[in-house]
Amino acid sequence: MRISVPTIPLLSTRLPPPHRTIEEAVERVADFLYPGNVAILTGAGVSVDSGIRAYRGSDGRYMNPNYKPLFYHQLMDESEEGHAFRQRYWLRSYLGYPAIRETLPNTTHFALAALQHARVVPRLITQNVDGLHHRALNLAPGRQNTDILELHGSLRHVHCKYGHGVDRSTFQDYLSAANPQWKAFADETERTGNKPRTNPDGDVAIESLGTSYTSFIVPACTSCLSEKRINAVHKPEVIFFGESIPQAVKDRSYRDVEEADRLLIIGTTLATFSAFRLLRHAVALGKPTLLLNVGPSRGDNVPELERIDMASGLIMRDVVKAVLGFTALEDPVVAGMLKSGIDKPPEDDTQPWTAEAPK
Repeated sequence: MRISVPTIPLLSTRLPPPHRTIEEAVERVADFLYPGNVAILTGAGVSVDSGIRAYRGSDGRYMNPNYKPLFYHQLMDESEEGHAFRQRYWLRSYLGYPAIRETLPNTTHFALAALQHARVVPRLITQNVDGLHHRALNLAPGRQNTDILELHGSLRHVHCKYGHGVDRSTFQDYLSAANPQWKAFADETERTGNKPRTNPDGDVAIESLGTSYTSFIVPACTSCLSEKRINAVHKPEVIFFGESIPQAVKDRSYRDVEEADRLLIIGTTLATFSAFRLLRHAVALGKPTLLLNVGPSRGDNVPELERIDMASGLIMRDVVKAVLGFTALEDPVVAGMLKSGIDKPPEDDTQPWTAEAPK
């Protein structure tokens, strides 16, 4: 089996998008959104201002050249090798998940939630697994989490290979109880602020610690134990490389594009085919498409795709004000959302994380 990590073309046959000032970008995105009934597709770039690093930099390349994601078949392999992969994944995820859990929505999340509340954007599809779109939309009464489609799943839930589910916070407690030495280590990094860098999927790189994964214990599923079965094969409800998106989710993503009049894409290089095919589907249906992102993308060679090279956090609040007009001031929900959201992009630190690993 050969499965590769998605890449994007760094050489495009199209010219770079024209330079726009912030004011020009606000006007263009607002004009695109103003007719309403717009579907939005977001990626990791939307969560950068919340302090979560994107996978790729402004040149389209992985910011960590040694990035080696875990594949679905590795995580679910029941051999000793698969057990080792799960130890690696769950230790790194155990250390990285608190940062995802505690991260707050940023100004773009709340701007998009305001557009959803105002019914300009009835459909939002996200590749992100951090749950930040949901947290922003929670300020809007009457809007449901079903208004957001998580294309690649969510870190909020874990299930075993037999389908028994548990929320992630509870599973985090199980990991802590099974690994008290790592619990003490995590508490110390929290106390000192010497935390590892976290990827958008909650994974952290700990190679610099010089530690082995072999001592990390992945606990058995408690529901399986009640059924007199020992099973410690767990997976978060996210889509791993090499794993198929559930058919119901795929169908819903196509339907969301079909029912919209246009598609706005924000903060993604469209490197994963699950996202790129939604762009292709919209183009095939003759729907206008616009990409707001920094740097090259897989869509650069799609001539129907209009592109604006700019970070969403620079303009989305003003875009909402331009689209909604007086409503942005008079609607207390929208006004509250436009005053909400953090702006704390991750530090540009390239040095390896240093800490003393548990013995």
